This record gives sequence, structure tokens and C-alpha cells, in this order.
Amino acid sequence: MGVRKDLRRARRRADLAGRAAVELIRENGTVREVRAAPLARPSASGSAADIPFVNAEEAPDSVVLRRKEGEDWRPVTAAEFAREVTAVAKGLVAAGLEPGGRVAVMSRTRYEWTVLDFAVWAAGGQSVPVYATSSAEQIAWILSDSGARFAVVENDGNAATLAEAARRLPEPPRTWRIDGGALRELAHLGAVMPDEEITARRGALGPDSIATLCYTSGTTGRPKGCVLTHGNLHAEAANTVELLHPVFEEITGQTASTLLFLPLAHILGRTIQLACLLARIELGHCPGIRPDELRPELRSFRPTFVVGVPYLFEKIHDTGRATAESIGRGASFERADRIAVRFGERYLGKFLGRSRGPGPGLYLAWALYDLLVYRRVRKELGGRLRYAISGGSPLDRRLNLFFYAAGIIVYEGYGLTETTAAATIIPPLAPRPGTVGLPVPGTAIRIADDGEVLVEGGIVFGSYWNDPAATAEVLDGGWFATGDLGSLDDEGYLTITGRKKDILVTSGGKNVSPAVLEDRLRSRPPVGQCVVVGDNRPFVAALVTLDPEAVPHWLGVRGRPADTPLTELCDDPEMIADVGEAVGYANQAVSRAESIRGFRLVAGEFTEENGLLTPSLKVRRHAVAEAYKAEIEALYG
Repeated sequence: MGVRKDLRRARRRADLAGRAAVELIRENGTVREVRAAPLARPSASGSAADIPFVNAEEAPDSVVLRRKEGEDWRPVTAAEFAREVTAVAKGLVAAGLEPGGRVAVMSRTRYEWTVLDFAVWAAGGQSVPVYATSSAEQIAWILSDSGARFAVVENDGNAATLAEAARRLPEPPRTWRIDGGALRELAHLGAVMPDEEITARRGALGPDSIATLCYTSGTTGRPKGCVLTHGNLHAEAANTVELLHPVFEEITGQTASTLLFLPLAHILGRTIQLACLLARIELGHCPGIRPDELRPELRSFRPTFVVGVPYLFEKIHDTGRATAESIGRGASFERADRIAVRFGERYLGKFLGRSRGPGPGLYLAWALYDLLVYRRVRKELGGRLRYAISGGSPLDRRLNLFFYAAGIIVYEGYGLTETTAAATIIPPLAPRPGTVGLPVPGTAIRIADDGEVLVEGGIVFGSYWNDPAATAEVLDGGWFATGDLGSLDDEGYLTITGRKKDILVTSGGKNVSPAVLEDRLRSRPPVGQCVVVGDNRPFVAALVTLDPEAVPHWLGVRGRPADTPLTELCDDPEMIADVGEAVGYANQAVSRAESIRGFRLVAGEFTEENGLLTPSLKVRRHAVAEAYKAEIEALYG
């Protein structure tokens, strides 16, 4: 009986692993293009606005969201959510929102954001997400460029910033505050309007209708509004669900659920939200991504999977190390880390049929550290987490293997706002740490002659809003030029090697991609942020900031005063030596000619507030170079 059950499970696993057919196109013996067949049919009618109403009709009592109320997570059924979306949509129509009109939403990630997103669509409108941390200048540009006549903000602070921005506009948008009862006020405003008005407006939408204008982070200039249609959103969400959802439920035996903490102003957060409601995966919200804010919410919600950025996984790992060091077990954690990487490598080889897997001694070591370390990591993440998706930038391979050994498979992905979030993702049951996977079903990836990554498929946007010249620069015959450099291996897996615009050329003529060095350097405490420099210089160097969360721990374990100034630490020989070890680790990934030869610790942080980080936590390289011009010169003095 057990043998038959194991055979059925193995067949099912094989079925799931081979669901997305992939075609490799070689040129001169090298894979230059890879195409993944779609798993979901392109939408021929309807829009994302229909999802709450289809759920309410087909499964009215199913729990689709959980809303935080006090210390509890209150279940929200499909029928309840559809009623709330309808009420808010009627209020927007009563306020004067016309079909095709735009509504800006400026808020952290929370339940009301999701209601508003679907309500704007149900009213026939287009949503314009705005980061809650945006400045008045940024808001003024987005409102002016998009023509949004309505806005919903989260709190008084957001309202004040928006009011400052509105003084630069011919006409300020009509604004509601979430904390001031925006949803209740809108529902009251539309109470006398018949539901049929919303049904009619939804019915007028189709796959080619514009769903949202998502503005890019603007690392090198003014943000550009990416025009994303309901068809784009469906292609991304439906194919991702078909690829991953069966694994997240059937292999684990768990009912899939996730806690969403990525900003909903970022396209990845939006498409995860959409995919969860499409598949009726229970969804909760957390407004912050800082580990100290997120950990208690993970423990109480207990998701089965999460979607994050490398920063999150780095901080979870660093917290484990810091906790071990604080109780005198730092060396034990370091051994657990090394065992995890070795075990992960061997077990992954066995899983993929490439090697025999871990030997008895390694299994015993893993079992010991599972009791001492790895299960504590799982507990910090709620205890039920088995899968995670990481995007935004590459995740250090060793870190990926650490989580793999701890029982959590991290699927890396790659995409941009222009590709409606993920263009590639590690396929289920075929992990390849260090790569960002195969194309999302229905998508093609090609490597251009100069190494640039090109993307084609239903997820690719149609244009930049009000900017045909910029559109023409990146779209050619259906292919979107990402600006990223990459390569495809013999199985079609994509590896990102850097940004075309970020490539440094030393005075000796060596081309250096800073991303590889920066990602590895940033993954090692006490490093906070960093920028690699060296363009037209004799060697590669780096500016490094200290992680404000790691510094108190570093001082504590050395018996140093907690109020030691950062300026003093930047010249401290012991701190410089520790950062030097992190630099050595980063240098292991590159040749000597590409390695960091010198570095300088600088006080302070790279933040959104000082203009050195984008809202999606990308470094504004030119702004950093200008702010630290003297420090860079000193590196080469």
C-alpha cells in the first residue's frame, strides 16, 4: 500500500514538474532564446475587475482574505469582499469618476488598498499607485503626468504631503483618507446608486482596457508611467498561479496562504495580490518590511509561502547569527551555516538526480543543527512556511542554500514594471540557486548580441504614458529591451549579470558589473548598503555604510559603549577588518581584475529620505556619487 502511494506521489511530482513546456533556440551551439508555453489561456473578454464577483458567485463562503483587527486575523469571505468592493466603487462613481478616469492611491500595504484597487476597476477606472514615502515633488509629477483627479491617502502625513504637491497643480484632486474612514465615506456617498451601474461599467472593460499606470522607481530620472492592461495582469497572474499553486498545496498538503508585505505601489506586490484572489489563496497584509515589524505578524498569521526581496532573507539570517552570538553560541551558528550550505548542495544534487546526496555524517550534522538552529528559523517565519519567492535583485547562492537546508525553498524570479512583475521564475521542483529561472509560461527570453535581456509575451507592457520616444527606445517588434545583462544556460535558465548602464570600465579597459559584488557584499553583516565605483579609474573600489541594526549587536558582543558614534566606528580597525572579510567574500565571485581593491566606510545611510534610495530600495548611483564625491576621490588619492 505504501509503495503504491509513493509511486502515485512520484508520478504526481513528475506531472507537476513537467507542466510548463520549454523550447530552447540555439545559435552557434549556444542557447540564445527560450520560450515557455502558456499554462493559462489569454483572456478573450472581461477584466481583473471581475475576480471578486466570480469568487462571490462560485464560492461565496470561501475565505479569500484575513484582515488584522487588534491581535486577531478576521476572515473575509468572497461574498463579503465583493459587497465591499461594490460599495466603494459606487462611491467613486457618485464622486464623479468617469470610465477611464484615474485614481491615485498612496498608502502602505493594508486591506483597504486591495479593496480600493478592485473598486477603482469595478467603477471602470484606472489606478495610479503612489509610494507612501514619496516626496511632494514626486507626487506632483505623477498626478500631473497621469491626470488623476481623485486620490486616496493613508493618513494625515500623506494628506499633508499630497496637499503640498497639489499646490503645484492647476486643480487639486479630490482626496479621502483611509484612517479618516475613506471606505466608509465612499460607501455612504454611493449608497443610493444601483448595483447595476457597477455591473455595466465592469462589462465595458476588456483585456485591452488600461488597468493601471505604474510609475517606475526613477533611478536615473523622472519616473515613467508604464501602461499595463487587464490582459497584462491576467497573463502574469493566471500563468504564475497555474505554475506554482499546485505545488504550494499538493506537495505540502497545506492550504496555501500568504502574508503580503511588499509595497502595493510596486508591481510585484500588486500582481501577487491579484494572483491570490484569482486562486482564492488566503491573503493577509502587513504594512512594513522591517524585520522587527514583520516577524510578529509572520508568527501570528503563519503563512505557507511569502514573497520578498533579498533584504528580508538577509536580515532573517543575520538575526539568527546575532541571537546566537548574544548567548555565546556564535561559533555554533557559523558551523550550522556551513553545514546548511554543504547539505543544501548535496541534497539539491540528489533532488535533481545529479548526485547521491548527503552521506550519513552530513545527515547527522544536519539533524543536530536542525534542532539547534534551522527549526528556530522556521519558527520565526510562522512555523508553516515551506516556500518563498525572492525578487528585486539576486539572492546570494549560499543564503539560498541555507534556507533550502532549513526546509524553505526560495524561488528566485526576475522582472520589471514593464513586464508586469515576473518575467522569469524558478520552476517548481526544479530549483537552480544562483539563477532566476525559466520564462513565466507564455513568455520568451532572448539574449541580444550585446548580452542584453529581451522579453516577449502577454506580460509585456504596451507603452510609457505620454512618452512615445521612450517607448520606441525599449520596444521593437514585440520585444522589450530590459537594460539588464544576462545569459542562458544549456537548460534555458537565466542568470542576470548586471545593468548595461551600470557597467564600469576601468582605465585599464576592464568591464566590471558592480551588481555581483554589491549583492554579495551587502549580504554580510555589518554591511548596510554599498556602491562599487571604478569607472575610468585604475581599480575597483567601494563605498560601504554600516547596517544600523547590526551595529548595536556588534558593539554589545565586544563590550563597547552603545552610543559609540558611527564616525568613530568608520575608522575603527576592528570594524574595518570585519568589513574587509565581507569584501573578501564578495571578491570570491569575480576575477582579480574585477575585485574590490579598496573600500571606505562612510557614516550615515542610503535612504529614500536623503534621496539615495528609490522607494523599491534600489541605490541611486549618480546621487551617491555626487553626495560622496570627496570620499570617492580619497579612495584614489
